Amino acid sequence: MSDSTVTEPEGREQSAVPQAVTGGDERGLLRRLRTPRRPRLWFEILLIAVSYWTYSLIRNAVPEQKSAALRNADWIWKAEHQLGIAVEGSVNRSVDSVTWLIVGMNYYYATLHFVVTLGVLVWLYRSHPGRYAATRLVLFATTGVALVGYYLYPLAPPRLMNGGRFTDTVMVHHTWGSMASGDLKHMSNQYAAMPSMHIGWSLWAGLTVFALASVPWVRVLGLLYPALTLLVIVSTANHFWLDAVGGLLCLAFGFALARLWYGALPYSLPRVVPVRGVRGTLLGAHAP
Repeated sequence: MSDSTVTEPEGREQSAVPQAVTGGDERGLLRRLRTPRRPRLWFEILLIAVSYWTYSLIRNAVPEQKSAALRNADWIWKAEHQLGIAVEGSVNRSVDSVTWLIVGMNYYYATLHFVVTLGVLVWLYRSHPGRYAATRLVLFATTGVALVGYYLYPLAPPRLMNGGRFTDTVMVHHTWGSMASGDLKHMSNQYAAMPSMHIGWSLWAGLTVFALASVPWVRVLGLLYPALTLLVIVSTANHFWLDAVGGLLCLAFGFALARLWYGALPYSLPRVVPVRGVRGTLLGAHAP
């Protein structure tokens, strides 16, 4: 009787433990993947470099489909006339009449798109490590879904429309460094205007600064940045108003994906995260 008393629990224990461990490992792995952690600098630099290279490669590899892009531009232009928001031509001509202003906007369009986005990523990495991965996911998902738009809906910008009477401000004022016109235009797909990632990225950066900055005037700048970007993309005839709507929808998709994965919006996650030691033990919170 004593043998059966000892053997029976052991049998139950041996058959139950592997199932519990397996399920626990799977749940534990998923939990670890969805838990914010301190980002690693070398990995982030590599990830951003590879991701942008891949994005540029895919975007420029999408067939330009010039005829379809011009037809879509005509449709967008007619739709905006019907909606009463087809003011791009007036804005383009008015701003182009002030040389110093339009040249400044040309350089704004060519540079701040990258500088501000990278600057906000660095700021998040240093000051909000617990929110970095989730906010970065929003940016990456926004950019990824934009590639689908470039493939499915080629669109000519206003400056390349047939009979649109728009001024190509970069070409006219010989702005250096822009990939929208001039000698560098052959390095970029000129018919990938919908959605506008200038709007998608600037809204991402502006909302992030507004939500997380502690200085009031910096938060105001966060709101002004996407608004000014919208004015710039229209004034330089690089986008229609509706391209900006496309960028907004892509950003909404990015936030929805991050919310689904992390269970909360990026800005509501903890600002700091525990630092793990060599063997994975928690060493305490790291506050930069």
